[in-house]
Amino acid sequence: MRTIRVTGKGNLKVKPDTTRITISLEGTFPEYGEALRRSSEDTEKMKDLLTDFGFGRTDLKTLNFNVETEYESYKEQGAYKQRFVGYKYHHLMKVEFESDNDRLGKVLYALANCPVNPEFRLSYTVKDPEAAKNVLLGKAIDDAKEKSSVLTQAAGVTLKAIQSIDYSWGQINSEVAPMNGMLMAEECMAAPMADAGSYDMDIEPDDIEVSDTVTVVWEIE
Repeated sequence: MRTIRVTGKGNLKVKPDTTRITISLEGTFPEYGEALRRSSEDTEKMKDLLTDFGFGRTDLKTLNFNVETEYESYKEQGAYKQRFVGYKYHHLMKVEFESDNDRLGKVLYALANCPVNPEFRLSYTVKDPEAAKNVLLGKAIDDAKEKSSVLTQAAGVTLKAIQSIDYSWGQINSEVAPMNGMLMAEECMAAPMADAGSYDMDIEPDDIEVSDTVTVVWEIE
C-alpha cells in the first residue's frame, strides 16, 4: 500500500481577555520559624489588600513557595569565606481577573502603596485556552488537507482513506507579557486610596499568537 504523509500547521491570533498579576514576596530573617511566620503575615496582608478590590481571599493562588538558607561572601586575610545571614522565604503567587484597565490601575496603585513591598509582573492570557486549541487543531487539519490535495494532483495520484493522524497534545503558550521581568513596588506611603478611583491604566495587550502541527497519513493510488 502506497501512502503520503503530510504535516499541517495551524496559526491563530487570540485576543487576551484575562489579566494576570504575578506577585513575589520575599524576606530574610535570622530564625527559620520567624521566616515562616513573616511569610504567612505578608501573604495575609496581600489578601487583605486584594479583598478591597472585589477579590476573594482564595483568588490569590500560590505558584511556588520555599525557604532556604542565605549566605554572604566576605574576605578575611586574603581568603574568601561565607557566613550565615539567615533564612530567606520566597512566595510566588498570582491573581487573575477579567481584563479591566480601571480595576488594574487600582490594584497596581495599591501594590505600590502596600506595606510588604511586593514585586509584580503583569501579563495577559485567555480564559478558555482549550477553545483556542480546538480551533487551532482544525486549522492544522485543513492545512494538511490542502497540502495533500496539491501534492497528489501534482503527482497524478488520488487520495484515499486516512490511515493515521499523529498529534501530540501539548501545552500551548497562551500568554503575552507587556512587562519583561518583575517590577518592584514602591515603599508603603500614606497616600489615600481614594486617589486610585480614576487610576485607569492605558494598556492595550497585543494579540496572542499560537501555532501547532498535526501529521496525517493518507493511502494513495
